[in-house]
Amino acid sequence: MKKIITISRAFGSGGHTIGREVAKRLNIPCYDKELVDKVAEESGFHADFIEEAGEYAPVTNSFLFNIAVSPNPMAMMNTMSMADQLFVCQTNVIRRLADEGPCVIIGRCADYILKDREDCLHVFIHADMAHRAERIVRLYGETRQSPEKRLTDKDNKRRVYYKHYTNRNWGEAQNYHVCLNSGLVGVEKCADIIVDIAKMYE
Repeated sequence: MKKIITISRAFGSGGHTIGREVAKRLNIPCYDKELVDKVAEESGFHADFIEEAGEYAPVTNSFLFNIAVSPNPMAMMNTMSMADQLFVCQTNVIRRLADEGPCVIIGRCADYILKDREDCLHVFIHADMAHRAERIVRLYGETRQSPEKRLTDKDNKRRVYYKHYTNRNWGEAQNYHVCLNSGLVGVEKCADIIVDIAKMYE
């Protein structure tokens, strides 16, 4: 089985729900909010800061990933911004969780951080704007900002963050093993497909 499944997702596409369902069916841990808690424990940063800053970054440079995976990254931490220190801690936690055993990891560049592991299945979940807009209003309610604007802002922040730390394009099919349109296929069927592919390698 592909033991480690990473789920990257466009905001409102149901990636979190799909990841949870995949983990439930495979009887393995799922790390999303749980990952935030573990990074908070290790880094000393507040969980709210990690939740917000852990997916957003202002510039493009993959140098920090090289620091994060270096033999002694902590020795370089005092020269970095808080956001960059957070990324190093986040990388260390993700790599450790993957070493500990099968799991689903949602977001936070996990697909890139674990790109050299052969036991991983990297998935990207997306859907059209109309489907995602309806979904976030149904789940999170109305705001002053239109759902389309909320979606665009969130996606742009994730895109910049991913480019910053990986120097790759977020959502580009070649970066993942599988890309699924949850608006077309449905959340349950997406979970079916991911589980089936993961089990193909047993």
